[in-house]
Amino acid sequence: MRLHRLDVTAFGPFGGSQTVDFDALSLAGLFLLHGPTGAGKTSVLDAVCYALYGSVPGARQSGQGMTLRSDHAAAGTRTEVRLELTVAGRRLEVTRQPPWERPKKRGSGTTLDKAQTWLREYDVQAGSWKDLSRSHQEIGEEITQLLGMSREQFCQVVLLPQGDFARFLRADAEARGKLLGRLFDTHRFAEVEKRLAERRRAAEAQVRDGDAALLADAHRMQQAAGNAMQLPPDLAPGEPGLAEAILGAAAIARSTAREQLTGAHCRLLAAESAQAAADRALADVREVARLQRRFAEATERAALLEERADGYRQAQVRMERSRKAEAVAPALELRDAAEAEHRRAAAAEARARVLLPETFAGAGAAGLAVAARRAAEELGGLESARRGEQRLAELVDERDELDRQERADEGLLQDAEDWLAGWEDSRAALQARIDTAQDAATRAEQLAVQREPAQQRLGAARMRDQLAGDTDAAAEQARLAQEQVLDAKAHWLDVKEQRLNGIAAELAAQLQDGEPCAVCGATDHPAPARKDAGHVDRDAEERALTAYQQAEERHSEKERHLGVVREALAAATAEAGDSPTGQLAAHCEELERLWAQARRDASALHPAHEELRRAEAEYEQRTADRQRAAVRVASRVGHRERLDRERATLEGELAQARGAAASVAARAAQLERQAELLTDAADTARVAEDVAQRLKDADARLADAAFRAGFDTPHAAAAALLDDAAHRDLQRRLDAWQSEESAVRAVLAEADTAAAAQQPPAEVGSAERAASAAVQRARDAASARDAAGRRCTELDRLSTRATAAVRQLAPLRQEYDRVARLATLTAGTSSDNERKMRLESYVLAARLEQVAAAATVRLQRMSSGRYTLVHSDDRAGRGRSGLGLHVVDAWTGRERDTATLSGGETFFASLALALGLADVVTDEAGGVRLDTLFIDEGFGSLDDQTLDEVLDVLDSLRERDRSVGIVSHVPDLRRRIHAQLEVVKGRTGSVLRQRGVG
Repeated sequence: MRLHRLDVTAFGPFGGSQTVDFDALSLAGLFLLHGPTGAGKTSVLDAVCYALYGSVPGARQSGQGMTLRSDHAAAGTRTEVRLELTVAGRRLEVTRQPPWERPKKRGSGTTLDKAQTWLREYDVQAGSWKDLSRSHQEIGEEITQLLGMSREQFCQVVLLPQGDFARFLRADAEARGKLLGRLFDTHRFAEVEKRLAERRRAAEAQVRDGDAALLADAHRMQQAAGNAMQLPPDLAPGEPGLAEAILGAAAIARSTAREQLTGAHCRLLAAESAQAAADRALADVREVARLQRRFAEATERAALLEERADGYRQAQVRMERSRKAEAVAPALELRDAAEAEHRRAAAAEARARVLLPETFAGAGAAGLAVAARRAAEELGGLESARRGEQRLAELVDERDELDRQERADEGLLQDAEDWLAGWEDSRAALQARIDTAQDAATRAEQLAVQREPAQQRLGAARMRDQLAGDTDAAAEQARLAQEQVLDAKAHWLDVKEQRLNGIAAELAAQLQDGEPCAVCGATDHPAPARKDAGHVDRDAEERALTAYQQAEERHSEKERHLGVVREALAAATAEAGDSPTGQLAAHCEELERLWAQARRDASALHPAHEELRRAEAEYEQRTADRQRAAVRVASRVGHRERLDRERATLEGELAQARGAAASVAARAAQLERQAELLTDAADTARVAEDVAQRLKDADARLADAAFRAGFDTPHAAAAALLDDAAHRDLQRRLDAWQSEESAVRAVLAEADTAAAAQQPPAEVGSAERAASAAVQRARDAASARDAAGRRCTELDRLSTRATAAVRQLAPLRQEYDRVARLATLTAGTSSDNERKMRLESYVLAARLEQVAAAATVRLQRMSSGRYTLVHSDDRAGRGRSGLGLHVVDAWTGRERDTATLSGGETFFASLALALGLADVVTDEAGGVRLDTLFIDEGFGSLDDQTLDEVLDVLDSLRERDRSVGIVSHVPDLRRRIHAQLEVVKGRTGSVLRQRGVG
């Protein structure tokens, strides 16, 4: 990293814009930044840090610490810091503006502007700057990534601010490790440690999961085997020997379970043999009992059949008569059907004759048919009369429609004549209304042109009257504010002068015994200045300055207000003129009244136009309607005469056709009904005659069939005949009696049944109880055999799965052991790692050895060969080793901690260490090159010889194209270092001056 240019505006003690050309200062390799106390030397370094990171070092941050904006800056000047630098081979420009409260552009008071940040990069090929970002976050991340350091680390390595010079030298191992890790990019080794630890935890979790599954299978085998499997009570996942213990116990359990299965199988065979014998004995007893019950039931059924023998014989006689009557059944059915048909035909004939006139009461079927034919012939002759009657009705409707149209046209003609008679008067009145409204519209336009300028003059006149009074009041307020500014400024200058007179006492109050003086660097303070009773401190001066600035702001505001009021008064007077406001107001009111009246009159123009247009359209429509009505009236006369002639002819013909009926349709309806009734009556009479003859024939055939079947009368045959349900019931009873008789005889004839009946009653209950007990014993033996088989199967399955799991876990256990050894070794917790050093600490220790070697080269020159910095990997207390630093004193030959060095020795030791650190970082391929360093204070603690040696070391840095800026107010340094940046303070703020550069 190399700085090129720094521009600051209204920053810290710098009230205006100041520029630092680091390129010019760096040509000498070593330059001095000096100035009186409080001038702003450290503020230059603060500006560099603020440009890079957006904040200043340590306690000087905004808020509780330093205010970035200069108290000397003008109210309208914004604070800005711009830094141009080269880092990682890229030339960048960073510009930052903190938030500030600026005066409002309009009105009084202030408004807050947000912070702004710009990042640009110089394009060598294009020869110009290009914008990269305006985001605070993006720019901060980009700068931090390029520098490889946070703000605190940058201040510790590059700026080395006052009071923190030996911080890195005295830091503990952890703090050194964080800084060195960022500078040398060793976090990848920490990532290796992290990844190994994660892999160790993952492998351990997998091994534990596998052991837990294996132990769960062992518990399942123990539950399946009962007391045949014993496991150690303290087995847990991850313990050594777990797999061997489980597999051994499983083998013993399987052997025991197979022995139990063999014994259970033998017991089952014996129980099954006993069960078969008991089942056979039970079957024999049950068979004897069944035959005994069968013989007893057959005896009871034979007795019952003997009791019902008479009923059986009567049923046989009844069935025989029914079979004879079945020969007469067809004749009976024919006679019943003929009688029913005769009744229906007689009833239909009676109903048909009731509807006929009395003249046809005695007519037979033939006479009724003749009368029906005559009525049909008369009905056919009325068809043409029906069509004539329909045409007559159409003629009447058409004649009525002509009369209606005649009346409508007469009304239309009369209405049109009445309206057209007054058309000319209406048209003239409408045209007059249009002319009047048009004149009013023209008058309103003329008044509108005069109305707006008159209103503007009236408004300007009123503003003129109001501003005339405001101007005097504003002038008086501006005069009073100016007097307050003069008083406040005089008071502030007096207070500031008093504080400057007592500044030595204020600085002396901060001195402590043994601590270097901030002005001369001496640690002895024999006669510090004392504050007198009237001493003025910094707070009092700042309060006076604030009061003066506030008074000046109020005066500026009053002056601006007075100028605004005077400008407004001049503008209002120029526009209103000298006319009185009352006269202008009366003129405006009169114009307003005339304009409003003209607008009201002009509003009738459009309605009048519309009404005239509608009237002209109505005139044309009524004229056309009158002409069309006259044409229709003339054409209607001939049509009416033709209709009257045709009507008279049809009325004569229809009167002859309808006779006494009201109409031809009524006469046709009468004839049609009469023909229909006569036809129905003739048909029913003919059917009744035929059915009566069939009934006589059926009676004769029935009497003959009954005689041949052996019955005296047809009635006796009908009584003997059974219907289907009765016949089926009687036949079922006869068949059942015969079947029962045969079955009983067969049972009584069986030899086994008769022999069983001679034996004592069978004891079925005792045999069933013996068989049930044998079945239960066989079932228990089968259950025991099945349980033993399932136990063997389950133990074999779980043992096979456990063996496979142990085989699968073997490579995982080996991987876990290997990863665990590596993880503990890199984490520093392994017994093989004697110094308990982590991997990253080991790498950083090697880098620290390089830093100590590079620092020793300069430290020996600064200490005249007395001191040497060495790296120590000894453990500090109970912690881990690796990043210790010791100093070897060549005078005593002893190695001691760097904390035992004196103040001056600590300064050049830490300076040598910082320079060595910069050299090593620069030499690292992936490190950040530090081409610009700042050393802030500490040189006052060195004697002349040591100071020369330190400056020689710093001057030698030019060989590596590096520049070092020394921040100090020690007078002797201004004589030794020619390239200088001087900070000069004054009442209006500090300024920067470069000396000894081209």
